[in-house]
Amino acid sequence: MRAIFRCEHTQVFAVDGVLVDPAINFYPVTRDLVDAERVEVIKGPASMLFGRGDPGGVINIVTRRPTLEPTADASVQGGSFGFRRFQGSVSSALPAVEGLAARLSFAAQEDPTFRNFGGDTNRRVFVAPAFSWTPSADTRVYVNSEFTNQHSQYDEGLVAFRGRVPLDNISRFYGEPSSRYSGAFNTITMRAEHDVNENLMLRQIVSGQWGTFDVFAARAESVNTAGTLVNRRESAVNSRFAAVDTQSEAVMKFETFGLAHTGLLGIEYSNGFRHALLLQGNLAPVSFLTPVFGAAFQPLRFQSDLKQKLEVYGFYAQDQIVLAPGLQLVVGARFDLGSQYYFSRVPASKSQPPEQTLFGASPRVGLIYRPFEPLTFYASYATSFLPQTASVLNVTSPPPSTGDQIEVGTRVDLNPGLTLSAAAFRITRDNVAATDPQNPTFSVITGQQQSQGVEADLAGEILPGWNIIGSVGLIDARITKDTTFAIGNRLAGVPVFSGSLWTTYDVQHGPLRGLGLGFGITHVGQRYGDLNNSFTVGAYNRLDALVYYDFDAHWRLSVNMRNLTNARYIEAPTSVTNNTPGAPFTVLATITARL
Repeated sequence: MRAIFRCEHTQVFAVDGVLVDPAINFYPVTRDLVDAERVEVIKGPASMLFGRGDPGGVINIVTRRPTLEPTADASVQGGSFGFRRFQGSVSSALPAVEGLAARLSFAAQEDPTFRNFGGDTNRRVFVAPAFSWTPSADTRVYVNSEFTNQHSQYDEGLVAFRGRVPLDNISRFYGEPSSRYSGAFNTITMRAEHDVNENLMLRQIVSGQWGTFDVFAARAESVNTAGTLVNRRESAVNSRFAAVDTQSEAVMKFETFGLAHTGLLGIEYSNGFRHALLLQGNLAPVSFLTPVFGAAFQPLRFQSDLKQKLEVYGFYAQDQIVLAPGLQLVVGARFDLGSQYYFSRVPASKSQPPEQTLFGASPRVGLIYRPFEPLTFYASYATSFLPQTASVLNVTSPPPSTGDQIEVGTRVDLNPGLTLSAAAFRITRDNVAATDPQNPTFSVITGQQQSQGVEADLAGEILPGWNIIGSVGLIDARITKDTTFAIGNRLAGVPVFSGSLWTTYDVQHGPLRGLGLGFGITHVGQRYGDLNNSFTVGAYNRLDALVYYDFDAHWRLSVNMRNLTNARYIEAPTSVTNNTPGAPFTVLATITARL
């Protein structure tokens, strides 16, 4: 619900607790989950453990660790519109070294989708080798690597006109068959932990991240006043990046004045660079309602050359104090200091700016109270500091983005496997990057955005075999200070009300044992499509279903059905010329084999 500050220029998440480097402002591939053990959405005081990042919380992907016992699984998938995928994972001990195990996860897929690309398709290949070594009971070493290569059609979806996005033909494509996007992202992370004694654990993390993305595309710019033609341009982007991060931490347990403490001290070093070259050219317009391929591409001209280097040292500390039975106080602070070189060269300006000095302090505090066993209350205040990495035209050294959050909430364990939680929050962010309304290829830095609201989640097992996960949110998200957009405008893509419910049931006994059924509904309210609030996308309800059957412990057949009513809707509005439509009724069948 709180992903209201998700920006098309930034995708911040963590893998095994390691956040994407701040110099990488755009995650260039769709992150595959074949090697994911689980995905954690961490909100409230617990998100303080991840240091820098968004005050609204952190998404953390926990990867599958290698096992000493031999295991293997593989899945073959096929579905609507020509979708096909093969994935698998194998793990075993390596006998050459005691305590050493390895896992290899892999996936390859092709997805032509329902969009009319003129014959092109989307492909992705993912490989993730991992090693774990436990030389003794108090020492653990884990190395995880991921390599992703993606080739896809460049597609910005549908175009808005006169306050709405037409949905009469959701496959309508304003690009050309030769429009393409290629991205690669690679990372290697080493984590080593050593228990000095029962009260002190030392941790060292080293992570390297590097990659590229290339774009050659026909992009929509605007609609003429008559609503008959979409003006377009050619755009070519070449971007490459690399970064290294290290974290050195000590986790300590101790007592002072009869109070139990769990302390964390850490130092983080981050060094990354990004180089992005943009070329543009003219391209013939196409019909707004019946676009036709075949426009001749024109020579490209230089638009901008962005060079950025970011070096940051982070120092952080946290203490979790047991004040009384059932009452805990969590206090922490982070200090970031470093330098940033940010030079966006354009034809009219070649003067190089000086390096920008960075400094930010981010205090955080949380209070957790458990008056009796099933009930917990908490309150927290958190701040954030993040260097600015968006591509801003004609701006040197844009200011860092800062934010703060106030939240109060409660959690009730209805039974050992079922939890109900609710929270009220207010998030304020300054210097947020947003799409430039005059040049959508670039960003502008907005003044201040604020969101406040309430949300509730229900998750767990109601009865043996019957599981449920649901959430609702009521959010007021607006611009509170700015010089580009009107104060009071609602944030793009954020509905006032949204909710979802998903439930599954596994037959426990009898001849149908092994059969499972699932059903879900998603509701998203009306949203504005841009910060100018120049158009809206309508509310929608999507119904999904799942049927699966476990033949035995080794084989499963499952069929996922999405959008049962074939509803037409916009899934992700970004700007007037960039609105991603939701897929129509889709079926996906999967056969899974396990060793």
